[in-house]
Amino acid sequence: MTASTLAAPRPIPRLPPAWPSDPGVPTTARPAAAESAAHRQDAALLAEITRTLAAGAAAVDEAGHFPHANFALLHRHGLLGLAVPRAWGGGGAKLAQARQLVAAVAAGEPSTALVLTMQLMLTRALGAADNRWPATVRDRVLRSAVTEGSLGNQLRVEPELGTPARGGLPGTVGRLTPQGWRLSGHKLYTTGIDGLRWLVVWGRTDEAEPRVGQFLVPAGLPGLQVRRSWNHLGMRATASDELVLDEVLVPYDHAVDLRAPADWAARPDAEQLAWMGVLLGSLYDAVARNARDWLLQFLNMRCPASLGAPLATVPRLQEAVGEIEGLLLASRAQLDAATAAVDVGTPWSAPESGLLKVAVTRNAVAVVELALRHAGNHGLSRDNPLQRYHRDVLCGRVHTPQDDSALVAAGRLALQAASPAAAPATAVLVSSHVGQPAHGDAGRS
Repeated sequence: MTASTLAAPRPIPRLPPAWPSDPGVPTTARPAAAESAAHRQDAALLAEITRTLAAGAAAVDEAGHFPHANFALLHRHGLLGLAVPRAWGGGGAKLAQARQLVAAVAAGEPSTALVLTMQLMLTRALGAADNRWPATVRDRVLRSAVTEGSLGNQLRVEPELGTPARGGLPGTVGRLTPQGWRLSGHKLYTTGIDGLRWLVVWGRTDEAEPRVGQFLVPAGLPGLQVRRSWNHLGMRATASDELVLDEVLVPYDHAVDLRAPADWAARPDAEQLAWMGVLLGSLYDAVARNARDWLLQFLNMRCPASLGAPLATVPRLQEAVGEIEGLLLASRAQLDAATAAVDVGTPWSAPESGLLKVAVTRNAVAVVELALRHAGNHGLSRDNPLQRYHRDVLCGRVHTPQDDSALVAAGRLALQAASPAAAPATAVLVSSHVGQPAHGDAGRS
């Protein structure tokens, strides 16, 4: 099943209390009882989505195939257009709403949540007032997300270049012809490729002074070939395979945003990077919370004969659970603060959002490793989900910005700020282009 064959969506719902109310109606004009009932209903929707996705998560992981049925479910509830502005018929979601949805989906099946994160990031950016895409092309992509559940993602990483976040010109080349643009190149880690309708390909022109940027390639065109190379330890159902483009023809207006290379190194979009840090952090935080929940159940149920009581009564294990709670609390507090800042129009800086991503993903990995350490052989058994949580959470480290990039950028700024002789400091963690890194858009060259 492809996104274009999905059933018509239900109206986009309001979701639980963190979700903002309809801006067209003052909060004071709504009966409190009606508002509370709507919140309960929408919280129940998210809980049901989590349960449904979780029921098939082990099978999805085992098969390693793109979870088409999961996206059909999300589309039926109108959630693939959640970040599309209301002007295009979407939900016009703020970050708090998007974060809550990603966390609920990740608690059920994290590969689905990663592809969803890419969708939310792309559609949110396309709806921004300063977006540079041709209006007709942008309209088509945004309306298709709402009405058809069409998915899109950025395809940026290449075998030679690695991730463009670390600099360099892409090897994918667009050649201007009388028929349109002809694209040739090779992309890695094309997250969600089996479900994507819109491929936002990072490339350069063959001009004497090349321009760099985005070409929109509809899926299924002649000259596109998927190479089945994704055989990862974790996040196995993301379909992050390779894509080869061989003289793929797209219309002139599908060169949607081409600029001089230096223009992409301008000050990054702080709001877009904050969305990225919060949504990726929320995804892996949800995986860590699954691990915590599994461990709590295990410790309460496991009663070794030598102890004569549940493992939950052992002080050493109580201390370990307390350490886990502390890590999760720290992550929640940071995610809450970063989300609130975005939604009131004062997003964290790019270096701060990079540090957020590093801190939350490190905490998530630490939580799952603590759970494994104290569950012993039971945690490593493939009959239990803890080993799957561990494999999935490790993938949080590879997303842009990777730890070294984020820490160097933040450290350099701090040192420059403390030096009276230093020039005004700027830091670029990733390009400020529309969209976001794919699953592997942190690959090193």
